Amino acid sequence: MKNIHDTEGGRSPVHFSLLELLRDQGIDLIHEGAIWTGNCPFHQDDDHSLLVDPARNHWQCDGPCQTGGDAVAWVVKAKAVSVAQATAFLDQHGYIARKSEPTQNDLCNLSSNTEDQKLLQQIVGYYHQTLKNTPAALNYLKTRRIDHPDVVCHFKLGFSDRSLGKMLPLKNRKEGAAIRGKLQRLGIIKSSGHELFRGSVTIPVITKGQVVQIYGRKVTQNLRPGTPLHLWLPGEKTGLFNVEAVEVADEIIICPSLVDTLTFWSAGYRNVTCPVGIGRSPGVLVQMIKPYAPMRVLISHSATPEGNTASEDLASELNTAGIDAFRIEFPTGMDANDYAVGSESPQDALGDAIRGAKWAGKGKPEITLPEPKACIPEEAPEIDIEPHPEEAESAHPDETSKPSTGEGAEIPAAPPLPATVEPRLPEELDLEIKDNELVVFIDQRRYRIRGFEKNLSYDQLKVNLLVSQGENLHVDTFDMYNTKPRANYVRQASMELGVKEELIKKDLAQILLKLEVLQEQNIREVFSPQQAPAQMSEKEQLEAMALLESPDLVQRLLEDFRQCGLVGEEINKLTAYLATLSRKLDKPLAIMVQSTSAAGKSALMDAVLRFLPEEECVQYSAITGQSLFYMGNVNLRHKVLAISEEEGASNASYALKLLQSEGHLTIASTGKDPVSGRHTTHEYRVDGPVMIFSTTTAIEINEELLNRCLVLTVNEDQAQTEAIHQRQRYEETLEGMLAGQAQADILRVHRNAQRLLRPLRVVNPYATQLTFLSDKTRTRRDHRKYLTLIRSIAFLHQYQREVKMTYCQDKEIEYTEVSLEDITLANKIAHDVLGRSLDELPPQTRHLLSLIDQMVSERCSGSAGLRRGVRFTRRDVREYTGWGETQLKVHLKRLEDMEYLLIHRGGRGQQRIYELLYNNEGKDGSSFLMGLMDVEALRQSGSDTEVADSSRPDVGAWSARCHSTATDIIGNQNNKLEDSCAEIDICSTEKHMPPSSSHSDRSMSTTHKG
Repeated sequence: MKNIHDTEGGRSPVHFSLLELLRDQGIDLIHEGAIWTGNCPFHQDDDHSLLVDPARNHWQCDGPCQTGGDAVAWVVKAKAVSVAQATAFLDQHGYIARKSEPTQNDLCNLSSNTEDQKLLQQIVGYYHQTLKNTPAALNYLKTRRIDHPDVVCHFKLGFSDRSLGKMLPLKNRKEGAAIRGKLQRLGIIKSSGHELFRGSVTIPVITKGQVVQIYGRKVTQNLRPGTPLHLWLPGEKTGLFNVEAVEVADEIIICPSLVDTLTFWSAGYRNVTCPVGIGRSPGVLVQMIKPYAPMRVLISHSATPEGNTASEDLASELNTAGIDAFRIEFPTGMDANDYAVGSESPQDALGDAIRGAKWAGKGKPEITLPEPKACIPEEAPEIDIEPHPEEAESAHPDETSKPSTGEGAEIPAAPPLPATVEPRLPEELDLEIKDNELVVFIDQRRYRIRGFEKNLSYDQLKVNLLVSQGENLHVDTFDMYNTKPRANYVRQASMELGVKEELIKKDLAQILLKLEVLQEQNIREVFSPQQAPAQMSEKEQLEAMALLESPDLVQRLLEDFRQCGLVGEEINKLTAYLATLSRKLDKPLAIMVQSTSAAGKSALMDAVLRFLPEEECVQYSAITGQSLFYMGNVNLRHKVLAISEEEGASNASYALKLLQSEGHLTIASTGKDPVSGRHTTHEYRVDGPVMIFSTTTAIEINEELLNRCLVLTVNEDQAQTEAIHQRQRYEETLEGMLAGQAQADILRVHRNAQRLLRPLRVVNPYATQLTFLSDKTRTRRDHRKYLTLIRSIAFLHQYQREVKMTYCQDKEIEYTEVSLEDITLANKIAHDVLGRSLDELPPQTRHLLSLIDQMVSERCSGSAGLRRGVRFTRRDVREYTGWGETQLKVHLKRLEDMEYLLIHRGGRGQQRIYELLYNNEGKDGSSFLMGLMDVEALRQSGSDTEVADSSRPDVGAWSARCHSTATDIIGNQNNKLEDSCAEIDICSTEKHMPPSSSHSDRSMSTTHKG
């Protein structure tokens, strides 16, 4: 049985959604990194002791309760019930999650036998993943100017959000107690049970793959007095931070803190290090760096009395060891991080400080030394680390050449920054362009450039560049705007070709300027507004108008679909066509075609899209999660967005949902300012409305997307397959070939007809008399789909209807009205698409439904024919049918669940009173939608009188006490229209007609005649 609960493991075989359960029970939760926190309801709590981890579907009280578990454990404690009862409660109320979310890492698999070093590495990995999911901590690093895109991943920076303990086995278990004891011995957990680095950004010191120390810096504001801001693991742990830079660099920058070190690194100066765990002993530090034989050391201590003293002591030790020392000077009271935070450009500010470093050795230089070769910050020594994914193509870990320094001088000088080079105009290059491949000849060097046409934004210029001279060549893929990869390319190409670096650098400058010109042209061509459709000839207009004015327009539409190769699927074809037409309305429909593979869902979508003008459809095979937000260059307004497979857009389901519901998308994203180079926030907006058309083979569709779509199910029975085979054989005949030639003419007429449809408003004069079930909240969206379907049908027939005019705020507004024929067709489609079939009921349940329908019909014969006035209990049904109590409970419950019956009162200790929603439909096997107005009754009722029984249930099964109110609403329909102007939301013509207009002018109307 699925409701068996494994109490020892704290998990249930069925995965219940804990977060959804707590929210429904009124628990206010706040998102803090990877977990959610709130006040525990099981004790007096103002400290947010309740911790919820959605990834593990686990809750834990960090207060007096000291208990936790999954959703079942929560219900057991909250309702004081058994495990089986709790599981049944969750199952009954639909808290079963579709799939569990993955954990952040394998931390939950740790055991007390895990080695110390492996345990530390996994702790570092867990904190690292937590930081990535904690915007507040990332923002703290940004404010401290530790904001290079690679700094977090390179140094495994992390954040402790006090969720570590929740990822471990429970502390009242043997394994949980053992592993917590081990973490306490390592210093990760304090004796109080809390994490040492709670609320801190963590910076691990990793040497040769081993975690030798972890530093934590509190980021929380308003800490209690006495709370330390800086934390270290206890014990004697020494080492050098970023030791890889010391190993390969002739010149290193020494900082007193890890934050200062990361500041230099983020600004582009990678040859920087910091001593860890050696206190103020400069002698020990010199002994640690001496084996790497650096030529020069730049000391970056704060401009404070303590910093000055430490700098002098360190410089003395360096001089004794034969290492040249310089002092980087900052304004009084500042350190490197303070200086970077207070500057507009940390790279420039720190570069100036490096260039102005003062000699800290003994004596003074007697001569002016020549400046050594400049070391561009982005060209810092390569460090043998795993490259960031975004730079994987251009990174060369094996290139660890050291920067050159000046030679022949007794006392070296600090390296100045390179002088700014003024841009030059591109020279005339000997080039040729063929098949998106650019070839440039400069002297004896040949450059072949590929991929430049893919750069459709101004912030990157990524190319594949091959340079050759004779038999020598070098090729690499990199971003021309990125200084470091470009410098690597210059260096490697120079070595391969045997030419000076200056020549390659000048060549790239000329190629870069030329590529910018080509990039500008390409962007303008791609992003230029789409041209208007070609003008139709008079003959084409007459053909299109004849189609739109055809009295059998719908039948002709279906016949043309058959002529174009799509057989059967009459309702599906018509529904999909009307849905694509709704793109011209303010709230378009959305379509999801669902079937098994090879059943014909793509054929249906492609056939419908072929009837659309090419300029009004945007089709993709797949889209990523963020792609829709950055489609500002693609105009989606009043167009169809077709996606071949819903699985190809699974990551974009959230964006599709917003686009369908709100009609537009907006996103704020961080990017570099092209002028200043600093990161700024840019807003991107995609405007709709847009009609979304997609297909899927999934059995279960995303619920949020499903609620917003009309789901069409492809006919997969044998008769339809035989019809398709017959059509395929027909296309192989001479007659079929000739018919295929005529398809182009049919499609041209339909496309032109859609171009002739005007953006008219649609008013539904029968809107207040329509009915629709309202017993479930989801019918709010289904009802909107139903109304939009009616509007789409009326919109299609606009050239067969009178076009009326009214005024709103002194502006003329044209509109057309819905007819009863439109509602009839919409009801037919709604029955098939939104309805159900009696085949879903077991025979005995269907028999009981028939008996209840018979009972209600007999009772309403004496109630003026009003079925909505009939209410009955289970006892009434038992007495009428003679069925047993147990048998009746089972089948009535099934009718309740499948919404054939509506409960007006019920629950624990109350008598259930039923109303029958079913109205004798679908006995011929067809699908039906309960609650729709009978159009024939609507036709006979008139426009301002109450409809009699009309052989239908109420709107959401009105109670008797609401009936008089509904009568008043329907009886006052004309007054309501004057105030609200129904669907089109316009003002009354009587109230807003210009004063000078006569009464006859107010009722003016026009008609379309081609």
